[in-house]
Amino acid sequence: QVQLVESGGGLVQAGGSLRLSCAASKSISSINVMGWYRQAPGKQRELVADITTGGTTNYADSVKGRFTISRDNAKNMVYLQMNSLKPEDTAVYYCNGRAFYGINFYSYWGQGTPVTVSS
Repeated sequence: QVQLVESGGGLVQAGGSLRLSCAASKSISSINVMGWYRQAPGKQRELVADITTGGTTNYADSVKGRFTISRDNAKNMVYLQMNSLKPEDTAVYYCNGRAFYGINFYSYWGQGTPVTVSS
């Protein structure tokens, strides 16, 4: 079992930046995909960005060009740099890890960190 703890959320004005961090309790080098999801009030949780162990990244269309995901396997950390924030980015942001071990699949979630973007 891997525990994930997010930090870095807060209140920011539109156009501002935030950097979210996700600290894992164990090595993430074997976790195939690390990602960030978000859930706005009254909406479903959605993928924001993810990154494979090989460094391949994937972004939601709504954040492309503004957000950057990165992972540091040596430090067991995942980051989400968020620039040019918009009010519609307001949500609780969750760190996620997806691991495939043979036929077994594991999905780990953090507790979330809130981000509020004021207009």
